[in-house]
Amino acid sequence: MIVDALLSLLTPTSLLAVFIGTVAGVVVGGMPGLTATMAVALLIPVSYALEPLTGLVLMGGVYCGAMYGGSIPAILLHTPGTPAAVATAIEGYPLTQQGRGGLALKVSVVSSFAGGVFSTFVLLLTAPLLAIFALQFGPPEYFLLAILGLVGIVSLADEGKLVKALISGVLGLVIAVIGTDPISGGLRYTLGVRELFDGVSFMPALIGMFSITEMLKLSRSGRIMHETVEIGKIKSEPMPKGLGRFIGLGSGLGTLVGILPGEGATIAAFISYNIARQHSKNRKLFGKGNPEGIAAAESGNNGCVGGSLVPTLTLGIPGNSVAAALLGGLLIHGLIPGPELFTKHGVITYGFIFSLFLANITFLGIGLLFAPYFARISLIPTYLLIPVVCLFSALGAYAIDGAIFDVWVTIGFAVFALILEKGGFSLGALILGLILGPIAETGFAQGLIIGHGSHAVFFERGPCQILWAVIVLLLVPPVVQIYRNHLATRRG
Repeated sequence: MIVDALLSLLTPTSLLAVFIGTVAGVVVGGMPGLTATMAVALLIPVSYALEPLTGLVLMGGVYCGAMYGGSIPAILLHTPGTPAAVATAIEGYPLTQQGRGGLALKVSVVSSFAGGVFSTFVLLLTAPLLAIFALQFGPPEYFLLAILGLVGIVSLADEGKLVKALISGVLGLVIAVIGTDPISGGLRYTLGVRELFDGVSFMPALIGMFSITEMLKLSRSGRIMHETVEIGKIKSEPMPKGLGRFIGLGSGLGTLVGILPGEGATIAAFISYNIARQHSKNRKLFGKGNPEGIAAAESGNNGCVGGSLVPTLTLGIPGNSVAAALLGGLLIHGLIPGPELFTKHGVITYGFIFSLFLANITFLGIGLLFAPYFARISLIPTYLLIPVVCLFSALGAYAIDGAIFDVWVTIGFAVFALILEKGGFSLGALILGLILGPIAETGFAQGLIIGHGSHAVFFERGPCQILWAVIVLLLVPPVVQIYRNHLATRRG
């Protein structure tokens, strides 16, 4: 069956579909507002006219390519192409300002490749077993997973700015609860604005806080950076040493988070980034352009690709929104998730899984070959760059739901973020609160329903106890450091 799957994949039609899908995914990921979910969903009717394997590998290529593609504008323009690339922007853009954007792009593509390949191996070898593990996670575990991510606010705080980082996180949580209560159905803080009934749209807010805000700051300067980018130097610049353990960390965590139904690459990237920051020997370089942060974040979000397909293919439970769109592609061809997918339709299923390896190899080649040329984007004069980026940002915000209101959300959050940065507050902490707030709230409310109002449900279950232990372990180092700084201040 494995041999038949490989022979089916290695036909000109299938190989061309993998290549076209991956390139298209990189382009989609590089355009703010255009998500992998949107691209894969649009391909479902197209895949119906194709052979099942051809249609699936086309969508799989888009998925892989988009996960990597989001890092390109994140690094070069501080404009995450996808929400999962936010953590990458925190470290990648400072490297671009230092004239090392080419290196950041190389670290990104290599880490993305490693995370994607690792998660695909896990999918290939252990999918049924890990799917059973994923079913053990319920609302209490998702609540604690969100808390685990929010713990990162402490590590994101610059020295002496912990209070402001916590305030930023709380602001993100407050914004996240705007809209309809997921349990009672009541409206909260909508001020009667109909467009806010479903809450603040995350992607337009993200585009405003990163893309438009950075363009406003750039309006005072002539270029992102003033040094000449030499293509030959970028090609010959070696990868920094010691990145292997951060790539391994992100790959493992990304795959694990991806396996959990409903979780996503954004959470995986932030959790990987925060743990890498706490365990790095170069912690003071984080936020100023540390390749270790890029390695952890990119391997984390790409690790979600294979991980999210574990429950999708074995249980029919999508690991995230992109996997849900892919599930639609399976169903439209009469491929029902479960044991038969790996036996009766094994040639198609294993052919699809093997195509993910090819997609990762394809975007690795694209990234390494074109990184020096991508890096030259940072030399474009701002009087040309600013209007183009702002135009595409506005179009991206509008394209999500086709609503002008989202464009106003983008502009409003751009101004809001600029004010926060002037006051020394943390945008990273705000984003964490905004992303994890709904997950924490829903998990907490549903957990209480399961526990009949008792909070013991968050402590009694085995996975919950493991998550509490990890949370405590992550909190110990920053708390100890804060205490030491306090003692040093008193002695001084």
